[in-house]
Formats: sequence, structure tokens, C-alpha cells
Amino acid sequence: MGSTSKEGLNERERGILRHVVYNYIQTAFPVGSRYISKKFETHLSPATIRNVMADLEESGYLSHPHTSAGRVPTDIGYRYYIDFLMDVEELSQKDKLEIQNQLGNSTDPETLLRETSKLLGKISKQLSIVSSPHISSGILEKLELIPISSSRVLVVISIRSGLVKTLMLEVGTEIPRQWLEQVSRMLNERLSGLTLLEIRDTFVERIRDLQDDRSGLIRLFIDSVDLLFDDVKEREKLHISGTQNIIEQPEFIDPKNFRSVIELIENDDIIVHLLEKHEELDKDFVITIGAENNEEKAKEYSIVTATYNTEGVTGRVGVIGPMRMNYSKVIPLVDHVAKSIAKILSS
Repeated sequence: MGSTSKEGLNERERGILRHVVYNYIQTAFPVGSRYISKKFETHLSPATIRNVMADLEESGYLSHPHTSAGRVPTDIGYRYYIDFLMDVEELSQKDKLEIQNQLGNSTDPETLLRETSKLLGKISKQLSIVSSPHISSGILEKLELIPISSSRVLVVISIRSGLVKTLMLEVGTEIPRQWLEQVSRMLNERLSGLTLLEIRDTFVERIRDLQDDRSGLIRLFIDSVDLLFDDVKEREKLHISGTQNIIEQPEFIDPKNFRSVIELIENDDIIVHLLEKHEELDKDFVITIGAENNEEKAKEYSIVTATYNTEGVTGRVGVIGPMRMNYSKVIPLVDHVAKSIAKILSS
């Protein structure tokens, strides 16, 4: 049988597991011992391969659909394949060029993220997800107060990475422009160069001596500090595309599977929750498979995400698809797209 590797499988088991996963990804049909014997392991008899597959099934790497003589990978089998057996492909020049051409012309961040989501869904043929950047980790460049009407002031918060957050405040009474300029100047002197999170947590101490200002703006800022300097709402903003692509996958011919993917697509909260789990792992690149997703409606899916980072402001980009997705192509694609977004947002 050969010596057992430190990862728990011997060489023959690893080879046969690789063939089963690879061929199941390509064809969506359970893989039989006779096929492997004829196509790959010609020196091994179908009976020998069948015994190895039975061992892999007993160890939890493969399962055996009732209607077929062949085997399919389990989520544990896919995990082993990704961690130890898979060869990651180079992203094609055609795909790189398409990404560059499609995304390079986007002028504002929201358009860029929306276009990214559409393109990633199209190239990957999966469901694509792109989250808005978490600007609370961004550094404040400047804050502007712009009078909109006698009772409303627009607060414009510019982040060093080029991102902008705006919020309308109701001031109740008209405030002279010079007061607005004076308050924004004092706030900029004390706050620029800090992250929005630092500002939110220390705002009151930093402006303690300004609280008697005649305009009432400082009091309003204290009352609105969470709205101004947190990004909970932005974190929940997702761009999701590729519904048409994912439902064309062979898995969704089965009405039960079709219903499950539609439920997933229509429930933003689940996808937000899944992305948050990826962020909590605090890695630039995360793959979760099947039961690793800790979410009942996502137990039949895999999620591949990467962080895009521009001047410390981060978001996430990725795909959701059947566990049978083509990881060796999806992984370099998601990685490249994340780096492309970061580059465009930083330029």
C-alpha cells in the first residue's frame, strides 16, 4: 500500500482521491473504479481501485450516491484536495485582459464594486459577492460641512484612500456659513489623521473644550457620532451577481437544489453572515466548504473569498457555488479580482 503520509493518506489513496475529485468537478457524474483504471491508473485493477475507494468512503473522504456505482467527494474530500492535492491554474491572459478592460474605467467605488460583481459572476459561472469597503478602518483626510437648506447640513467625510462618506444632519435652525467653516476647521485640526474607529471611540474627549459652541453643531456631532464614524450600514451593503450562471450548473436540475439556491440568493442576511465569518478568520484568502459554513442553508455550497485592501480600508470579494466548483480556476480568479479592485481604488 505504500507509506502513509503525515496528512493521513498514503500515496495510492491520495492519487485515487485526486482522480475522483478532479473528474467529478469536470463532469458532475459520480466516478467509478473502472473509469479510473482505464483512464489513469492503468496498472491497477478496477477491484483494487474499488477497495481503495471503499477505504476512502469509510474514512469520510468519499460518499456513494444510492443510484450509482461511482463515488463523489464529501466536503472533507474537497478540503483534502484543496489543501494537499490540487494544482492551481494560472489565470488566462484573456480573463486578465477582460478584468482590466471592464473595471479600469470605473470612476466611483460603488460602480466599480457593482461591475466587479457582474464580471466575477460571468467569468466564474458562480454566484459572486462583493462587499462595500469597511471605511471605519480608514484614515480621515478632511471633514466638510455644507449647508443644504436652513435646517439641514451635509457632512462630507473624506478618507485617505479616496473614499467618501456623506450624511445629512437636521440642525433645526439656520447656521451661518462662517460658523460651519469654523466648526469644520476645529474638527479637522483635532481629528484628521485618525481612523474613523478611533474618532468614534474618543470623540467626546477630543472636543471636550468645544462643547459650548453657539451653533449647537458639536452637541449634534456627539449625538450622531455612531452614525458619522461607524460603517455598520456600509458593511451590510453587498453586490450580488451571477444568479443566471449558478442556476445553469448541473446540480440545479434537481428542483430541491434549485429551491435551495434561490432561497440563498434571496436572503442577503445569510450571505452577510457568511462573509462576516470569513472576515472573523482574519486571513486574506478564505475557502469554506459545506459544513464548514456553519449555516444550514449553505451546507451544500463552497465559498471562496479574498480581501481587497486600499490604505487600510478593506472589503471582501468572492464566489459562492456548489462544492463541485472548479477551485483550481476560481481561486486565482478571486485573488486577481481582489488585487485589481485594490489597485484601482488606490490609483
